[in-house]
Amino acid sequence: MKISVTKEDLSTGLQNVQNVVGTRSTLPILSNVLLVAGENKLDLRATDLEVSIHATVPAKVEREGASTLPAKRMFGLVREIESNEIEIEINDKEIATVQAGAAKYKLHGIGAEEFPPEAKFKERGSIKIGQTKIGEMIRKTAYAVSSDESRHTLNGINIVAEPERLTLVATDGRRLALVDEEIEGGTKAQFIVPTKTVSELQRVLQSKGEAEIRLGETHAEFKIPQEGGEEVVIHSKLVEGSFPNFKQVIPSESKERITVVKEELLHALRRADQITSDKANSVKLKFADNTLSITANTPEIGSGQESIAIQYTGPEIEVAFNPVYLMDPLKVLEGEEVYIELTDSLSPGVLKSNTPFLYVLMPMRTN
Repeated sequence: MKISVTKEDLSTGLQNVQNVVGTRSTLPILSNVLLVAGENKLDLRATDLEVSIHATVPAKVEREGASTLPAKRMFGLVREIESNEIEIEINDKEIATVQAGAAKYKLHGIGAEEFPPEAKFKERGSIKIGQTKIGEMIRKTAYAVSSDESRHTLNGINIVAEPERLTLVATDGRRLALVDEEIEGGTKAQFIVPTKTVSELQRVLQSKGEAEIRLGETHAEFKIPQEGGEEVVIHSKLVEGSFPNFKQVIPSESKERITVVKEELLHALRRADQITSDKANSVKLKFADNTLSITANTPEIGSGQESIAIQYTGPEIEVAFNPVYLMDPLKVLEGEEVYIELTDSLSPGVLKSNTPFLYVLMPMRTN
């Protein structure tokens, strides 16, 4: 194979696929990116057998062909090349000559026939949604995904699709984030997108255009158009098993609803978090007499307290939360105000905003 391609196009293509490549894979081929040259384009694909990513970039193709090269090394080399035009020629022994201006490098590859084929799946439905919308929905839920591998059905975002509505839910057992939006052109389905795929989606989603999700029984494919007119395709295994009944976790009603200025609360929690430790990771929130008092007390570190003026004349409620868990949704919500719904010090707290978003947080028991 012999091609020439611009540095910018090749760098973008490699950037889009190389994150999925494992650094400690037992199979050498999984450290490589598959390059397929044909019809004025270069297709790139990388996989870890669970997730695979395709990207296509324009190229002048002098001789069609396919091979695989070390993904991280190739990306590092292309990124450092100063010339705008790069020529790549790969011979029958899978040795690539990469030439740009006065620079000339050789990289040893592996035959394309050794690259794992992509799992075929029978499509049972598809969803079309604006990239901005799905990107926002992921941003508002991804931080609540569990990293505990013993509870594998929580290691991803649960997506509940209806023909005209899409709901995303993530939970780690201590908090739950839910967002739902109206859509057009959906299907009826429920599936769990694994954490790694969620991370890749966050990386490649654009601010314009429409994404398409094609669904199978065990796999899904996400087609994401890019600004240059090309598209990135993420092909992913879905998490096996059933997501727990999240509706049971959401309190049917709360006794008190308190409006708080989002940025004031976020900055106060950031300061209070400096006084917590891994062992003592809670702050107390006391709502009483038009005041929210935030207190942190860790014997080996110190203590702190501050107050925020709020409109609240209900009964005194004191509840302890993990400050990081309370800050996570505040960082991604738009709008100036948030609403905290509480019943007592032992019941879950609910955080809402003026968007279709809901966050349930379990309180912490303190001595």
